[in-house]
Amino acid sequence: MEQYSVTGMSCAACQARVEKAVLKVPGVSSCAVSLLTNSMGVEGTASPKEIISAVKKAGYGAKLKKEKAVTEDGDELADTETPKLRKRLIMSLVFLIPLLYVSMGHMMWGWKLPSFFDGNHVAMGLIELILSAVIMVINQRFFVSGFKSLAHRAPNMDTLVALGASASFLWSVYVLFAMTDSVIKADTSRTTELMMSFYFEAAGTILTLITVGKTLEARSKGRTTDALKSLMKLAPKKAVILKDGEEAEVPVGQVKKGDIFVVRPGQSIPVDGVIIDGESAVNEAALTGESIPADKQKGDIVSAATLNASGYLKCEATRVGEDTTLSQIIKMVSDAAATKAPIAKTADKVSGVFVPIVIGIALITFIIWFIAGQSTGFALAKGIAVLVISCPCALGLATPVAIMVGNGKGAKNGILFKTSEALEQTGRINTVALDKTGTITKGEPVVTDILPADGISEKEFLFLAASLEAKSEHPLSKAIMQKACADGIKVTEVSDFKALPGNGLCAGLDGRELRGGSLKYISEILGLAEEKEIRSDEIISLADELSGKGKTPLLFTSGGEYLGMIAVADVIKEDSAGAVSALKKMGIRTVMLTGDNERTAAAIADEVGVDEVISGVLPDGKEKVIRELKMKGSGKLLRSGMPERAVVAMVGDGINDAPALTAADTGIAIGAGTDVAIDAADVVLLRNSLADVGAAIRLSRATLRNIHQNLFWAFIYNIIGIPLAAGALTKAFGISLSPEFAAAAMSLSSFCVVTNALRLNLFNMQGKKH
Repeated sequence: MEQYSVTGMSCAACQARVEKAVLKVPGVSSCAVSLLTNSMGVEGTASPKEIISAVKKAGYGAKLKKEKAVTEDGDELADTETPKLRKRLIMSLVFLIPLLYVSMGHMMWGWKLPSFFDGNHVAMGLIELILSAVIMVINQRFFVSGFKSLAHRAPNMDTLVALGASASFLWSVYVLFAMTDSVIKADTSRTTELMMSFYFEAAGTILTLITVGKTLEARSKGRTTDALKSLMKLAPKKAVILKDGEEAEVPVGQVKKGDIFVVRPGQSIPVDGVIIDGESAVNEAALTGESIPADKQKGDIVSAATLNASGYLKCEATRVGEDTTLSQIIKMVSDAAATKAPIAKTADKVSGVFVPIVIGIALITFIIWFIAGQSTGFALAKGIAVLVISCPCALGLATPVAIMVGNGKGAKNGILFKTSEALEQTGRINTVALDKTGTITKGEPVVTDILPADGISEKEFLFLAASLEAKSEHPLSKAIMQKACADGIKVTEVSDFKALPGNGLCAGLDGRELRGGSLKYISEILGLAEEKEIRSDEIISLADELSGKGKTPLLFTSGGEYLGMIAVADVIKEDSAGAVSALKKMGIRTVMLTGDNERTAAAIADEVGVDEVISGVLPDGKEKVIRELKMKGSGKLLRSGMPERAVVAMVGDGINDAPALTAADTGIAIGAGTDVAIDAADVVLLRNSLADVGAAIRLSRATLRNIHQNLFWAFIYNIIGIPLAAGALTKAFGISLSPEFAAAAMSLSSFCVVTNALRLNLFNMQGKKH
């Protein structure tokens, strides 16, 4: 996806216009324009030159975004609009206050003016003209954008404001010239009547109030990207690398893959790397949201922008520049903001025809009131009120602001949604398929039980077993070695070591033969020594019991004598059972996929509490299972009595999970998994925690609720506001809206939508309310 910066957009109508223009370019397959970030994401074979040309022909500006992983201080997202609008607002108020004093304070409430103005209505009219004209010049951007869009036959919100203010001003200029004629004719009553028909203050007030709303909106929009800006600011600016044994501080951009860098306690890690010397606790909260520092030692991976909390680390750079984890996170969040959620399509369709319809309603309103016998000024006021109360901005911002805040909230907590569609779709999940190894379990075997034979201590038994396993590269052997190391047991080197594939190991130690391996292999050894009074039935029973719990029993002998049994298993993560329970409470059906046999799979499924287990699944069979689950349905009935369609999420971490992740409605990759799985997924969980699956679904549901709220208020505001401004209740109830009040209402509508979206920052993703 190529990303572009778009300038000149003021509302959802502009957004729709740009999208329509770009989609007409040959070779463009998709285009999504974000009013919130003034960005555009384009996919296809069309050249940037063609796309930029199409945007310019539509009346807007565009340029290709520079590819850079992290800006110095998040400058790409810096709020440059609010200071400009604030300056415009202050200057507008400086001239609006005296304008209101003259037009309303003096005329309505009798406030004092210099004696020169006593009875000089033309002079007062000229003062109002000058003050309102200055305000119009200050806010000329509305007129330039509005009439330019009108010339391109694509009117936008600025067009409505410009038409309203221009109509007020030009009508008032006409009245002022008419007043000069009544003064010449000494028609005092006519002069006073005309004085009350000025709308100079309406022109100035409309522009100032709209600027108030724009300022509040810009400030709130700036806050929607706070999460992304805070991520950008985390990027270290300097790195200390080793050159010829000497330390040298360099800009982080100069660090190359393979360079050796050092990180002292309290310093941020500059780029992604692997520890080659040292141990430390690393605070990874910046990337994962996890507050507890992770212990790191030689061979472990460290990520840019995480904080070295304690020890001195020497690392080799593995990912630099745009390839670092931090840069990839920032890119994912930015790309998600540049895409469009399906729910936004309804608002987009309305926005595309909204402004022309409003202009038509304003003209009809003017004509109806004029035909009904009202004065031209009254009819004009109603038409202007319709123009300035209409708010296409609220429609255009309803979805993207919620998506942006939701994405930012997720990114701060280690949950990355790759697209807006992924954020929306995740909330609709009703079935979650969980890969067992590495997702429900830790993905690496550990010792769970040490069961020595009678007459031998656990320490001595572990010493003998570990000595035998020390020369093996098998994962089960490594588990036993890790246990021995953790217990402080030092092994002795064995002789005549042999690995017997499919059976076990054998070696010599102090003149005795050590053997270890499967029940089948060791039972053959024990069968040679029946006179030793070994109770083989008890051993077999114990081994079966451990196997039934999903564990692998390893038996050991020394000189033909039974030493004991060690059980090794890929243990369940501490939070897996709680995460599955939380998903079930949310009304989500859980399914575990595993290649294990039925008995082992059932044992793990019982411990975790999943609704269904599908065992014996081959690596290439997971995709087929996902498709079958989608066809099967969620297992629930809708009110209509029809079965609910299954919206399936696949959660996995391995290369063999990639096809299933792609086949699912939503693919969720555990962040500690492979790059292939992460690339294939729609959602990435940076923390290796199953609990974040529920958190991602909860956040998506909250974002969807927020979008629905925003769309409701945006639509209802216009549905109620436009008829009210047109005077639909004036005859029946005497309720009437002045152009100034309509402008105030319009200026607050977008601000309210953006502020509602910001409430997502307060949402508790790990909360228990479902």
